[in-house]
Amino acid sequence: MVRRQSDTELAVSGAVLALREELAAGMRLIALFDIGIRRVTIALGSDAVWAIIRRPDLGGLAVRLAHCPGGGAKIRKRRKRSDEQLRIEVSSAIGLHEIVLRIDTLGLGLLRATVTLTPNAPLLVPFHPRDVYPLGLNDDPLTAHGQVEAAQRGLNSGITFFHIDEPAFGSVLYFQNLTALNTYFTATKTKPDAAVGGEWPELGYLPPTPPQSGTPPTDPIPADATVTMSDAILVFHDDTACDEQDMARRFLQMLGTAYRQLEPPPTDYRDWVWRAEKTLDDLQNAPEATIRHYGHTYIHPYTDAEYPDVMVQMSLIAALRDYAAWTRQPVALEDELKGGLVKFHDTNLKTMRRYLPNVGKDKDKLAVDSWYLYHPLLNLGRLAIDGDARAKRFFLDSLDYAIEAAHHFKYAWPIQFKVDSFDVIVEARNDDGLGQTDVGGIYAYVMLQAYELTDDPSFLDEARAAIDAARGMRFELNYQANLTAWGASACLRLWRITNREYYMRQSYVYLASFFHNCEIWESEIANARHYRNFLGATCLHDAPYMAIYECFDSFSAFEGYLKDSGPDLDPAARLLISEYCKYALDRAWFYYPDALPAEVLATEIRNGHIDRTLSFPLEDLYADGQPAGQVGQEIYGAGAAFVFASRSFHAVEGAPFRIFCDHFPVTSERTSERSLSFGIDGGTARSSSFSIVRLPGKRFARVTLRTAGGETIRPRHRSADRIDFVIPASGQVMLAW
Repeated sequence: MVRRQSDTELAVSGAVLALREELAAGMRLIALFDIGIRRVTIALGSDAVWAIIRRPDLGGLAVRLAHCPGGGAKIRKRRKRSDEQLRIEVSSAIGLHEIVLRIDTLGLGLLRATVTLTPNAPLLVPFHPRDVYPLGLNDDPLTAHGQVEAAQRGLNSGITFFHIDEPAFGSVLYFQNLTALNTYFTATKTKPDAAVGGEWPELGYLPPTPPQSGTPPTDPIPADATVTMSDAILVFHDDTACDEQDMARRFLQMLGTAYRQLEPPPTDYRDWVWRAEKTLDDLQNAPEATIRHYGHTYIHPYTDAEYPDVMVQMSLIAALRDYAAWTRQPVALEDELKGGLVKFHDTNLKTMRRYLPNVGKDKDKLAVDSWYLYHPLLNLGRLAIDGDARAKRFFLDSLDYAIEAAHHFKYAWPIQFKVDSFDVIVEARNDDGLGQTDVGGIYAYVMLQAYELTDDPSFLDEARAAIDAARGMRFELNYQANLTAWGASACLRLWRITNREYYMRQSYVYLASFFHNCEIWESEIANARHYRNFLGATCLHDAPYMAIYECFDSFSAFEGYLKDSGPDLDPAARLLISEYCKYALDRAWFYYPDALPAEVLATEIRNGHIDRTLSFPLEDLYADGQPAGQVGQEIYGAGAAFVFASRSFHAVEGAPFRIFCDHFPVTSERTSERSLSFGIDGGTARSSSFSIVRLPGKRFARVTLRTAGGETIRPRHRSADRIDFVIPASGQVMLAW
């Protein structure tokens, strides 16, 4: 968080002082319009075109639209299109800027400013100033008091979220659509790492430029090439400071508003059923996948590498259990792996240990990451609730130790500790002193599983205590993406059980932290053009990459969250979760090395090796196009295929096909022998992919798909094996064959 300092402490750049002087002297007026109660003035300064957004007597915001070094800019208004508020051209020494402004006043106030530049000559960019300045009384940026709550982390979304408290202008979400800027990044060989943020009162987007050094930049924007320099979306809320729950909900609402402005990237049909079958065959037959200890079979964490650990085994066991239930056929490997769990169980400590007793001397067999203690229990709990007696025994026997650890650390877990003594090995993730901040969420989920199995109210008390202990974390709550997602799900389940709205509101704190750590843009930088990253969550709060395990485990957590939700759930939260899951089904395909060109794969690999013939995903993909799979080929992420297949493909009894949908169904009813209704709830004005997939050896039936209102939906694609449709992401469709 960045706080506005007192006037005597506030250090500012020359750009801030120059803006103050220009505002005091006056600028040349170009246009005026309103966004609700806010008056927007478009004006020409000495070297820039500005949007000055004021709230009467309550301060304002100055947004630099076009930077024109050298001055002397000439303005010409152009004919605007039907969805535009204003379109102008700005001629200056460096070239021609075109500025397009769009507004929305139906919900939260919104201004979208898209700015392109066509240089007069090959243009080097050694520096470009930030674009957003809070304004106090008399348009003075030095007298505006407020706080930045969140800013871009690494290559995640280009976001800054702040409020201006004195004067009480309100809250602002600034979203830079980085997808539109790919041509700039490619031309200048830069990447937008932490490009959106700043120090009060100089905020917003700092276009990336080559590092300042003795060697000047040599990669120009080509002459006469039109490059998007900025595509900024600003969303306004009247309220200012508030508690963290209100702030989190406000952030989600404002992010949802900005998200709806984006042109949705395409998705493709992914055959997760084929992928699951191939993965299962490789797990069973590839010698690199498994190892034998104590007469049992165990999964390697990476291709022919690393020691078996309990989290890896339970991740695959739970995914195989889901897949077996979906296929209605037992999977022999599931039982094989469950047989080996006994060697992880410590009968003295009464807990599941991370490693087998014979782990190599290069590992500390007493060491455990905090989340490694609880995540295997979560999967054991899922099996126990499904009726697995052995899983229930291990689960219940481990609860006392799990609670003892929570009490010892006062619900604030370190990174790593000793299981026999609770001695801390690694206290904090960095110099902020914070440990694994979201472990309390997954701990709460485990306690709720225990409550479901036993009806013992002490477990419910434990879940509440863990969630309550996370108060005040705000946007620092996220440590690891999937843990944050499970925490959100635990909060919503607590709301369902206790009927206390506090827990639904607290789920928004987890969600806000999760989506703050997402890449809501599509990168075309270097190797990233070969895969998709849109709406992917970086695996850790400071990680440089997206990881497959966190991807599909968050998907599973959000399935539970949506099942526990209802009409009280904020529509923005429902929209963002549904869109995350939709795009997970698409982009996760590219973690598999056979889906990528061989030349984009890493050659220096931290764990094991990469085998493109094996259907095991890579751990890591990078928005900045670094070589994929540097961490390794992640066998413990192989459960992704089973989870995605069992959640997105739906059997239709007696029909020669199955249904694929990239949204979770909320209703499905067989209305006759040859018809059914299928309902989803993913957000208004969004779309969903819906496919009819022919079963092997069956003849395709003639199908008709209609909306609930009776409108026939035409296919967008048809082949011998599949018919693809695009349907509304909210509502029902009627299928007949």
